[in-house]
Amino acid sequence: MQTQGIREDVDSWQNAMFLYRSAIKEVCTKLEILNDEFQNIHNYNPIEYIKSRLKTPESIVKKLKRNGHDTTIENMLQYVNDIAGVRVVCSFTSDIYRLAEMIGKQKQFTILSVKDYLKHPKESGYRSYHMLITVPIYTSTEVVQTKVEIQIRTIAMDFWASLEHKIYYKFEGSAPDYISRDLQECAGIVSKLDEKMLSLNEAILECLKEGGEKPVPEKTEEVDAEIIENPMIR
Repeated sequence: MQTQGIREDVDSWQNAMFLYRSAIKEVCTKLEILNDEFQNIHNYNPIEYIKSRLKTPESIVKKLKRNGHDTTIENMLQYVNDIAGVRVVCSFTSDIYRLAEMIGKQKQFTILSVKDYLKHPKESGYRSYHMLITVPIYTSTEVVQTKVEIQIRTIAMDFWASLEHKIYYKFEGSAPDYISRDLQECAGIVSKLDEKMLSLNEAILECLKEGGEKPVPEKTEEVDAEIIENPMIR
């Protein structure tokens, strides 16, 4: 009987992972289609690249325990919302909201929640736009609504977030105060860089639209100097 129970757990786990992998494929395919459509209509690609990942069993167990839940398949399906993750990386902050609107209009997606960390950054300085959705997976016997977390951010935000993740992983979530402060400072630099690049892009588009002289850019803030003087180097 014990062996049968283990076999059932393994089957349940494999079935759940199959659904999450399928959901990632569905979302990525839809995003690629939306990007191609935007290129066809507007001659512009809002998406630079798409990344996806399936949370590891170790990470799932840690998250369940951290939140006070037993490590069961049922709790995993109910309480862990980011097992299937898709990251969409854009050039400009304006692309983020444009894509979020396009995703929200897709009838096959059900939006469960939205977290706007651009308008409300985390204390660490983290900025991104999160959408938790469900997507229907059609198997041979049923239709299963499967959760996927979509993160939309700029290239600069993705660079910062990737480094922050690596740093905190090395310190197991307890980085020294001076490193946390420096990361917050870098997040501010990234934010200024995104604002400047968006401003430059809008100026270029306006110039091309009018067919006139190239616009004279506003005086750039001292972002370059701040970037060169890396606060992470001690």
